[in-house]
Amino acid sequence: MIYFSTSKASTPVSIKRATLEGLAPDGGLYVPSEIPTFSSGELSLLESAGFSDIALAIAKKFIEGEIPPDILQDLVASCYDFPTPIISLDGSTFVEELFHGPTLAFKDYGARFLGRLTGRFAAEDHRLITVLVATSGDTGSAVASGFHGIANTRVVILYPSGKVSRLQEQQLTTAGGNVHALEVRGDFDDCQRLVKEAFVDPELRMRHTLTSANSINIARLIPQSFYYAWATLELKRQYGLEKPLFSVPSGNYGNLTAGVLARRMGFPIGHFIAASNTNDSVTRYLEEGRYEPRPTRRTLSTAMDVGNPSNFARLRHFYGDSREAMAADITGISITDKETMETIRNSRERFDYLMDPHTAVGFAALEKYRMKSGSSSPGVVLSTAHPAKFREAMQDALQEEVDVPERLASCLNLKKESTLINPDFRDLSSFLNGLDT
Repeated sequence: MIYFSTSKASTPVSIKRATLEGLAPDGGLYVPSEIPTFSSGELSLLESAGFSDIALAIAKKFIEGEIPPDILQDLVASCYDFPTPIISLDGSTFVEELFHGPTLAFKDYGARFLGRLTGRFAAEDHRLITVLVATSGDTGSAVASGFHGIANTRVVILYPSGKVSRLQEQQLTTAGGNVHALEVRGDFDDCQRLVKEAFVDPELRMRHTLTSANSINIARLIPQSFYYAWATLELKRQYGLEKPLFSVPSGNYGNLTAGVLARRMGFPIGHFIAASNTNDSVTRYLEEGRYEPRPTRRTLSTAMDVGNPSNFARLRHFYGDSREAMAADITGISITDKETMETIRNSRERFDYLMDPHTAVGFAALEKYRMKSGSSSPGVVLSTAHPAKFREAMQDALQEEVDVPERLASCLNLKKESTLINPDFRDLSSFLNGLDT
């Protein structure tokens, strides 16, 4: 399979080159030339399969021919040695907990796969790969963990100063080794802009082999489709339920785009809810047909504070730039901080279940959708992070202590190591060039 740029001004490439480049030279995002599909027979065979087997079946469709099957099987198995529980709240509403990986966030699914794939491809070419990643929280810590110690790679993480939780900051600034953290005086959009500028700067690209670990990298996006596929098959196996709708907490829209991939591969998904906070540029597009990004607003669901999401370009590509076609599959719903806090409290009272602010946005959007549409379809809320990662917000909402798992608590005692920079490309360029001195 080949991959081409959404901007359509770059030469199509292999998955290896798309992985190692991250962003296409023309500034576009790589997309597959075709989305592979699973026949009804293939889906039937997967109904009794475990998570890693389902993941491997999908990975083969996108990577076949690039990596020997036995090596790809070992790579996938090493990524997903943790559970992906689906919790029933009331028989028709489910929470898919995606926070049981090493950093307790859903970004582990993509970052671990990408880290191992990048390391293998870099070793084949005997190259040192510099991985640039912008983060609004969990991406940074997942990439730090997923790439830590991977040969032939070094990681530079850009995060907005004062705009991630303390636990998230400690996770992404204490990895050490081949991982470097840049604290940017700005917001996530500034971090994302700096990364994009680096990829299209000829001098920097000549000096460094750059790639991205954000969901602009197609090899981080593909593995996020694995848990959609797993959920559809697991709901059928456990509960006899089919064609669930998914409520997806959405910031940079990679998570939602991965769901669209899964649906087009043939996994039985009924509908998507793009659950945003007040950073609602895509929600407004789906309702009004105009895409007008606004400056980022800070909210309780900080990882979703994105004013101009990168993966919207992929969504527009997949839907032929048709707002009507996109809106037929996706309903955008925006949730306020007040509604988020109320949902955290209500889910504790109704279900004795703790939801972090991002999961709460997804659950509140699902309830709004059902109220407006009258839908009785089974619904799955993607739970993107362990509640303890947002301990302050949780305790404000619940007026009670939230226990912190040991693997999170241990990083609080480590020394933060980061470099403070301005949201100026010259600062980033200077830092990257200094890594070689």
